[in-house]
Amino acid sequence: MLVLLEYLIVTFLAVFVIVNPLTTAFIFTAMLPRASEEKRRSTALRSVKVATALLFAFALLGGVIFQLFGITLAAFRIAGGIILFGIAIGMIRQKAASERETAEEVKADKGQVTEDISVIPLAIPFMSGPGAIATVMILTSEAPTIYHLVLVFLAVLACMVACYYAMVHSRYLVKFLGDTGKDILTKVFGLILAVLAVQFVINGVSDAAVGFLLDTQMLDGTEIEDPRLPPREND
Repeated sequence: MLVLLEYLIVTFLAVFVIVNPLTTAFIFTAMLPRASEEKRRSTALRSVKVATALLFAFALLGGVIFQLFGITLAAFRIAGGIILFGIAIGMIRQKAASERETAEEVKADKGQVTEDISVIPLAIPFMSGPGAIATVMILTSEAPTIYHLVLVFLAVLACMVACYYAMVHSRYLVKFLGDTGKDILTKVFGLILAVLAVQFVINGVSDAAVGFLLDTQMLDGTEIEDPRLPPREND
């Protein structure tokens, strides 16, 4: 039970860092500065539904996509790690430039933002962008049991709930944290994400190397044990 709880916490943090509800909340407030409470709640709920459905779809169809395109898990780990690392570097180096630019655009065109923003840009790419999709697919592919797989879906759902409440209460959040607090949290999230990304790449390279060695030994006719598996008992 304790192991499953630890797995849930780690999985939740992995998804939470890349989804980053705080950034979504700041964008939400910048694009809907004078929206009514009903409008804010309906937009937030719609964006969360779209993002959740998209992430669940990729989580469920991840294995099918691997087989359809002949993608190995090691290759996807490496590619996903590179994507996440690029996002992490951007989070660490920038000073909320995207949010401030969006806020300036909204102020310049005050009253002109009439289109539905729940799908783009809130659901895609802020809540379910390439990084989030890669993270969810990797986590579901690595889930050792059905219980761990369920925990991945629960972690995604919990992050989406966090996004909803962060958007609904974003006015208070922005006022409480301010620009400095938001920048600090963004950099901290970026650092954590960078570490997770590097670990994804390390795991991918390790699995690719082991797979290459196993294939080489099989071609030579020599049987060796997979070091990723527990040792077999002697008969």
